[in-house]
Amino acid sequence: MRYKITVEYFGKNYSGWQTQKNGIGIQHVLESALSELLAQPVKVVGSGRTDAGVHAMGQVAHFDAQTPIPPEKIAFAANTVLPEDIKIKSCEPAPPDFHAQYGAKRKTYLYKTYVSRSASPLRDSHYAQIIPPVDIEAMRRSAKALIGKHDFIAFSASGRTVKTTVREIYRLDITENGDEIYFEIEGNGFLYNMVRIIVGTLVYVGKGKLPESITEEMLASGSRVTGGKTFPPQGLYLKDVTYQ
Repeated sequence: MRYKITVEYFGKNYSGWQTQKNGIGIQHVLESALSELLAQPVKVVGSGRTDAGVHAMGQVAHFDAQTPIPPEKIAFAANTVLPEDIKIKSCEPAPPDFHAQYGAKRKTYLYKTYVSRSASPLRDSHYAQIIPPVDIEAMRRSAKALIGKHDFIAFSASGRTVKTTVREIYRLDITENGDEIYFEIEGNGFLYNMVRIIVGTLVYVGKGKLPESITEEMLASGSRVTGGKTFPPQGLYLKDVTYQ
């Protein structure tokens, strides 16, 4: 039987979804726990990679297994052996042709920042700091150019292996909550470091280091070098994955 799981994790101590030479990946930890629980080799396939230090509220994955354990009890039992920073939120049976990666139609990422001249020890592991002042309306105006289908090569880091850099952004919301600013981006897919580069570029716009037109210029030129810096991984969360 094929199972669909939704996973929440805090990525600080991991090399990302997949295991790398210099660290352990979330995928490996899940496979080890499920293999032990179900007494059989289990391969977990995720909706996509997340980078080292990036978190997830709703990463989706699937695996195949033969077991009499009910799906809801698989999640409960696996969570007793999983580390505190990785937990399965839900487990349910899925159709045989369900594929967590190839079946994903939309993904939503959330990037959390706080605006302060001094660092916040309680937030620095899961937020990025912005030194004030920052003009949120300027960031919103600049972000409008990114909505729609574009070639986002200027908003991707080197090392990408995809066949095309064309993606579609359905919405990009920038909201305030006290001294915190959240960037929520929904699209049909994202390139390597794409969200972090978008956030870094918009923050530079908000701080007056780049013009509001920079997003249009980068889309037109395809040049990464004119944009803002790539913001750090700890502020990024994979919030949701949508399937048809």
